[in-house]
Amino acid sequence: MRNWDYLWINGKQKEISESIAVLNPRNEEVIGYVPLANLETVEEAIQAATTAFPDWSSLLGEERSNYLEGWANLIEEQEQSLAELLSLEQGKPLSEAIGEIKGTCVIIRWFAQEGKRIYGEILPSIGQTQQLMVLQKPVGCVGLITPANVPAAILANKVAPALAAGCTFVLKPADQTPMIGLALIELLNKTGIPKGVANIVTGNGEEIGQRIVADPRLKKIAFTGSTVVGKKIAAQASNSIKRLTLELGGNAPAIVCKDANIEDAVAKIMSNKFENSGQVCNGINVVYAHESIKEEVVRLLKEKVEGLSFNTHTNPQGTIGPLIDKSYILRVETIVKDAKEKGASILVGGNKSDTAETSEGYYFEPTLIDDVTQEMSITQEEVFGPVLPVSSFSSEEEILEVCNNITNALAAYVFTSDLQKVNVMMNQLEFGSIGINQTSLAFPQAPFGGLKEGGIGRVGGRRGLEEYLELRYIALTT
Repeated sequence: MRNWDYLWINGKQKEISESIAVLNPRNEEVIGYVPLANLETVEEAIQAATTAFPDWSSLLGEERSNYLEGWANLIEEQEQSLAELLSLEQGKPLSEAIGEIKGTCVIIRWFAQEGKRIYGEILPSIGQTQQLMVLQKPVGCVGLITPANVPAAILANKVAPALAAGCTFVLKPADQTPMIGLALIELLNKTGIPKGVANIVTGNGEEIGQRIVADPRLKKIAFTGSTVVGKKIAAQASNSIKRLTLELGGNAPAIVCKDANIEDAVAKIMSNKFENSGQVCNGINVVYAHESIKEEVVRLLKEKVEGLSFNTHTNPQGTIGPLIDKSYILRVETIVKDAKEKGASILVGGNKSDTAETSEGYYFEPTLIDDVTQEMSITQEEVFGPVLPVSSFSSEEEILEVCNNITNALAAYVFTSDLQKVNVMMNQLEFGSIGINQTSLAFPQAPFGGLKEGGIGRVGGRRGLEEYLELRYIALTT
C-alpha cells in the first residue's frame, strides 16, 4: 500500500492530516491514501504559483528546457515503478502503462526543445522611424485539470508546454488516479525547479476544480474530460475571461469504404477501439462499413473480439483491463441495454464480467454489436468502454451527413484506397482530428483537438505551446 500524506506546494512537502482512499479497479481494494486538500490549501497553492511567476517567466527558454529535460530523465530512471503504480490505480495492463510512461517522456522532451523556439514577428511599417512588432509572452499562472484514463501522458501534455512557455501552475489530477500525478510532480520538484512553479492538490474534484476555475489569479484553465464538465468550466471561466483549452468527449466514427483494405482496416480499428479498454477520448465509437462489405467487416471483427481476454493476475498477457470505476460500468451497461432493446444484435459479450477473477472489479466484456441505428444512444453518446457497434451506409453523401451531425467532433477515421475519396473526406468531415487509413493520432508534434462540442484549442505541437502564450503588439517610433 502506498500512502501520500503530503502535497507539493511552493517547492516543499506540505503535510495534510485528512486523506481519501484510492481503489484498485480490478477488485475495489484500497491501494493507498492521498491528501484531502481543503480550500485553504488550494489558496496556498495558487498564491505560490502567483508569486513564482515573474521569476520563472523571465528565465531563458534554454534554462526552462533544462528543468524539463531533467524531469524526463528522472521519469525514465523510474519507468518500471511508475508504470506499475499507473497500472495499479488506473487498471490498464502493465505493457500499456509502460508505453504511457515512455510516451510521457517523449512529450516532455519535445516541449523542452520547442520552448526554445518561441518567436516573435516583425511587421511591415509605414514610416522610416516606425517599427511594428509582435511578441509572445506566457499567459500567466495556469490551472491544469487532468483525467483518469491517460493520467500520465495527458499530465505531461499540459505541464510541459505550460513550463516551456514560462507559466507556473496548480494541478488537480483525477480523483480516481491521483497517485501517478503526485509521483510525477514529486519528480519535477526534485529537479530543483524554483519553488512555487509546480504545485499539486488532491481531494474533492468538484470543489477544488470550481475554486481553481474561479480564481482570477489563474489566467488560463486546461482541462481534459467530459463535455458536460467542460461546459461548466467554460461558463464559470467567462466570469474572469480566462483562456481555455478544453479537450472534451468524442464520438469518433470509423468509415470503411467499399474500396478499403478490409483486413488492414479491421486490424487498425481493433488496436484503436480496445486500447485502454475503450477508455480513450479519440477511440472509435461506431464503425460505419459500406453495405457491400459490411458482412465481411463484421465477420473479421467478430473473430478478433472473440479472441480478446481480460488482463488479470493469472493472465498478465490479456489486453482488456477494468474500467476506471463503477460509474463507467453503469454507463456502458445502460448504453448496451438501450441498443439491445431498440433492435441491435449483440454478437459478442454485452455484460459486466462475472468470472471468479473479474466479478469484484469493473470489468466489462469485450463487446461487438451489429445493426445499430441513429435512434440508439450508442451512436449518439461516447461509450468509453470496450464496446464496438457496427452500422452500414450506402453512399458518401449519406455517411457525411450522418457523421457531420455528430456534436462531439473530436476525431474521425476513414479507410479507403481512392485518392478522390481521401480528398472529399479530409475536406468535408467536420472533425478536429482525422485519421486516414490509420487510427493513431497521438504524436507530440501534432495539434490534437476537436470541433463543435469536442473542445476548444489544441493539445500538442507548436499550437499546443501557443495555447500558453499571449500576443503583445508593439508599435515603436524612434
